[in-house]
This record gives sequence, C-alpha cells and structure tokens, in this order.
Amino acid sequence: MPCGGEQSRFWQEGMERGKGLARKWAVEFAENTSSSSSYSGVPDPLGFNRSTQDLDDTNGGRQMKDAEAAWKSQKAWEVAQAPLKNLLMMGFMMWMAGSTVHLFSIGITFSALWQPISALQGVGKVFEPYKDSRVDILAPKLLFIALNLAGLALGVWKLNTLGLLPTHASDWVSSLPPAQEVEFSGGGLPMY
Repeated sequence: MPCGGEQSRFWQEGMERGKGLARKWAVEFAENTSSSSSYSGVPDPLGFNRSTQDLDDTNGGRQMKDAEAAWKSQKAWEVAQAPLKNLLMMGFMMWMAGSTVHLFSIGITFSALWQPISALQGVGKVFEPYKDSRVDILAPKLLFIALNLAGLALGVWKLNTLGLLPTHASDWVSSLPPAQEVEFSGGGLPMY
C-alpha cells in the first residue's frame, strides 16, 4: 500500500482514470442552481399550473404558521394552569399534616412556600418557548403568577396556623405575656 506522497499520487491517478468512464445514472446537481432552471427541461403534466401551486404553498405556509401560533397559545394556557393542580395537592397535604408543629407539617409548609417562590423566579424561562409575535402570552403569565401567589398565601396561612408567624407583640418582646391560645373543636351535633 502506498504511503504519504505516493498515496495522494495513486489516488489522483485513479481519479483521472475514472473521468473517462461515463455513468448513465449519475446526476450532476451543481448545474441547476435556481429552481426555475430545473423546471425548464421537464414539461408540466396536463392540468398542472405552476402559479396555482405557488399560491397553495404560500397559503399552506400561512396556515402552518397560524396552526403553530394556536398550538403555542394553547400550550401557554396549559402551563399557566399547572400551578392550580399543585395548589390543590399542596392544600390536601397541608390538611393531612394537621395543625401541630412536627417535622412533617413543617416540611410540607416550607415546600408549599418554596415551590411558588421558585416558580415566580422562573416565569420568563417557563414561557420562553411560547414567545411569538402572533401569540399573546401576557394573560397566561398573569394567571401563572396569580396561582403561584395563591400557593404562597396558602403556605403563609399554614405557617400562621402552626403558630410559626410572629403575629403578636409577645412574639417580639419577651417581657410581655404570650397570647392566649384559643382552641376549638367542631363536628357532631350542637348541644344546647
């Protein structure tokens, strides 16, 4: 086997020998660079009009863009409504955790606070794939923000229920007596 300079000379000689052989099935695409010149040698079939084909292509492109815009709008609304499912699930988990302070209830509460905060920080990234000049994503963004703020409010309410929010003066000043605990239970039949 030839090596180095001999190899390239051997390859060039082989290429020169192959030029003399004409292959009937070989098609040279470099000759016809423009689309109009490629049509010149082939006659159109009966009943085919090239101008109507070009019109159909432009209408088809417009319909594709409209369909893509509708799809992006629909997906943006689906993403905007996703925090509602999380809100309902988190509310059920908080209800199941109870109102006593223990590891599980604190973990659920801080998870309920962290998820909306991290979602609100990434609103731009969440709706980035759906940005388009034909798609209005302001309303889905506002719904997404509102549902995440509701989730945040649910977490703050749970913190208050657990007694972990400083809402009384005695929480800030140690010389004041603590607030009176108000306990109640409900259910059953009222007895008068």
